[in-house]
Amino acid sequence: MAKHRRPINQRSIKLRIVVLCLLMCGFGWRPDLASPLTAQGVSDAAPQPASVRDGQHDFDFNIGVWHTHIRRVLDPFSGSSKSIELNGTVTVRKVWDGRAQLEEIEADGPNGHWEGLTLFLYNPQSHQWSQSFIDSKMGVLTAPLIGSFKDGRGELFSLDTFHDKSILDRGVWSNIKPGSHRFEESYSNDGGATWVPAFIADLTQETQSAAPDVLDPAANKNEKISTAAEDGQHDFDFDFGTWKTHSSRLLHPLTGSTTWVDMDGATVVKKVWDGRANLAEYKADGSAGHIELLSLRWFNPTTNEWNLDFATPTVGTLGIPGVSEFKNGRGNFYDYELINGRSVVVRFSIWKITPDTAQSEQAFSGDGGKTWEVNWINKYERETEK
Repeated sequence: MAKHRRPINQRSIKLRIVVLCLLMCGFGWRPDLASPLTAQGVSDAAPQPASVRDGQHDFDFNIGVWHTHIRRVLDPFSGSSKSIELNGTVTVRKVWDGRAQLEEIEADGPNGHWEGLTLFLYNPQSHQWSQSFIDSKMGVLTAPLIGSFKDGRGELFSLDTFHDKSILDRGVWSNIKPGSHRFEESYSNDGGATWVPAFIADLTQETQSAAPDVLDPAANKNEKISTAAEDGQHDFDFDFGTWKTHSSRLLHPLTGSTTWVDMDGATVVKKVWDGRANLAEYKADGSAGHIELLSLRWFNPTTNEWNLDFATPTVGTLGIPGVSEFKNGRGNFYDYELINGRSVVVRFSIWKITPDTAQSEQAFSGDGGKTWEVNWINKYERETEK
């Protein structure tokens, strides 16, 4: 579980993703991070010493539907114990073939209804977990807590801000028993010498409810979009379901290369948060090898923009999100990244062609958007029910 934390600036999150990535899922090829000749390595973790503990199942206790009682300390560093209390439900599902978990939180308190979304990702190389959180009202991804379990206790850490000052943030999972556990988040402003509690959640499993193992990609795929949602929060509804995917990729962008490779696979897009977020999973094979990717896309109700982010099986963290909105049925999402040591603008474009076909493209610009080179083209055909 993750609390309503004050987010740091998204652009200050220094994460490098060693991946290939696909546009329809918010993914783009990063030539400086993975050679096309070693694409098979995207799905294979590097060998680890036998003494290193594998913690990929440490969060298995978290799967299910839970009642939660939350206490939020309003000003942790003030010495005051003044707090607010909330009660609600936490639903945690396995996603991405069990390599990740998606947590949805709903709670009510003195300030009304609150919702949160957490994505847990495991890094098989470092044997650590990341915990990334989004608040439904703010729509901003916080810096991930990252850490591991020891002796049945999980400790994850991050650098964050509180009242515009840098602090250390620690999330602790403890008292783990069949049917109950505790999550506590604490802050430190002295480099970890002392910690003050900021958010405490006690969770008790609902005996009459069980979370499904995975989200259903076919659920509500024919649901009528509300005409009242003109702010853009349902712009990705066309994408729900399973798609046959053909991808063409330029091997060496921004070098003058004209060598392209083809890949074929499937993209599965699953609704989250009633359509205000979604998960996209991509698998493909081709001459460059086998690729598997996960994308989290979410709507920011403050800016009315969508954010697209991604992860791979070997990294275990989200990267820098592309941000923008849909106009005339087309979404162009932008971020600024280092490609082969060179700063470039990255553009992801996604649009629906017909109810059963869609397309996306990735392009790079080395001159601030004056000119663009398309380096990945993805064509989608919806799989029909058998």
